[in-house]
Amino acid sequence: MNSWLWGLGHSRLSLLRCGLSRSLAKVILLTAVSSVGLSVVSQANAAQPSGKVRSTHGAWSIICDTPAGATSEQCVMMQNVVAEDRPEMGLSVVVLRTADNKAEILRVLAPLGVLLPNGLGLNVDGKDIGRAYFVRCFQDGCYAEVILEKPLLDTLKTGTSATFIVFQTPEEGIGIPVELKGFADGFAALP
Repeated sequence: MNSWLWGLGHSRLSLLRCGLSRSLAKVILLTAVSSVGLSVVSQANAAQPSGKVRSTHGAWSIICDTPAGATSEQCVMMQNVVAEDRPEMGLSVVVLRTADNKAEILRVLAPLGVLLPNGLGLNVDGKDIGRAYFVRCFQDGCYAEVILEKPLLDTLKTGTSATFIVFQTPEEGIGIPVELKGFADGFAALP
């Protein structure tokens, strides 16, 4: 089995250690929750400051927020998608830079109920890239994340379409298409 999960030890970084503020993380999670049809959002989360869309590149948006006490904005590039035949099955795909600007991370939020041992599959333009393993689940869903090393980054920049595959049973993979148009431009614009 191919794996696009390079640096498994790095994938266990917390939101804050990856350079993502708590408030921006909540913005992403609120956006993800609203986009995949989950109906329960606590009033505490709803009251958090919302990030602003700085720019749009194809299906990708650059969303930025300045956390309390921070001297600069923190930004992510993201896209929310839903399976065409299963509106309850949605993903939030997020690209962010670590706080030290030494790495970029691709983080995918899948809904609760996915089969964890099978991981998250990725195909780009019909080519099997491999699987990443889910690293953690919270109330909002389960996360798979990888360090965006050059081969994967180049594949995403030059590809036209990606399909992320989640499993509800060992035999039942659900392909969720992700538009790659604008990925390269959005990545270049990510502060």
